[in-house]
Amino acid sequence: MAKVDIRKLNVWFKENHVLKDVTLTIKENAVTAIMGPSGCGKSTLLRAINRMNETIDGCRTTGEIYIDGQNIYDGSIDVYELRRRVGMVFQKPNPLPKSIFENVAFGLKIHKMADGQKLAEFVEKSLKEAALWEEVKDRLNESAFSLSGGQQQRLCIARALAVNPEIILLDEPCSALDPIATQKIETLIRELAEKYTVIIVTHNVQQAARVSDYVAFLYLGKLIEYGPTKRVFENPENELTERYLTGEFG
Repeated sequence: MAKVDIRKLNVWFKENHVLKDVTLTIKENAVTAIMGPSGCGKSTLLRAINRMNETIDGCRTTGEIYIDGQNIYDGSIDVYELRRRVGMVFQKPNPLPKSIFENVAFGLKIHKMADGQKLAEFVEKSLKEAALWEEVKDRLNESAFSLSGGQQQRLCIARALAVNPEIILLDEPCSALDPIATQKIETLIRELAEKYTVIIVTHNVQQAARVSDYVAFLYLGKLIEYGPTKRVFENPENELTERYLTGEFG
């Protein structure tokens, strides 16, 4: 099943044409990796899916992105609600200057989704989904900044999961983490795909191979190749893809 359908997407930042006629269909309950060299438009593509690019001055977008058949660039779309449905986790862990509990509860309170005992239950559920509960259950009132980098990133994932999204966007979520923390996040990504549609930007070719079901290769703002990860890695159709995968450039 298609979850996200991107059609002829173009994005400019002032005069810089960053994405050029990108057309891509992303499957539901699968991990899709977007890979490519620095500056190819990976993060811009990711941020187009929850309209985060609009927070940047001088951004202009054309084309269409459909989620469950609805164009998210339609004028009637509630962007606030869209960003609840499409959660995002950034490159560097960005916990709020609050307790571990309050970090996860933040979105639930903002969206008026729970309070009291229900709030505590949702926080516990989200921390369990993010594979963090056992490590923090006895220190929920401690500052989020007392956690390690890898734990902070899983806390940010728990925060995104708490508001019951359908899609999780991960923008190079392991780039600031050590190998052990990276392994935990990668294992978590595979588990999340059982319930959510996961889209991850990564500059790490090996990571894309490990975690994804489908992979998209971008180069200079254009979609060069897209398909099942195994097929793209073992039998790329485009010479540029093969050169990137073998490390000729990146």
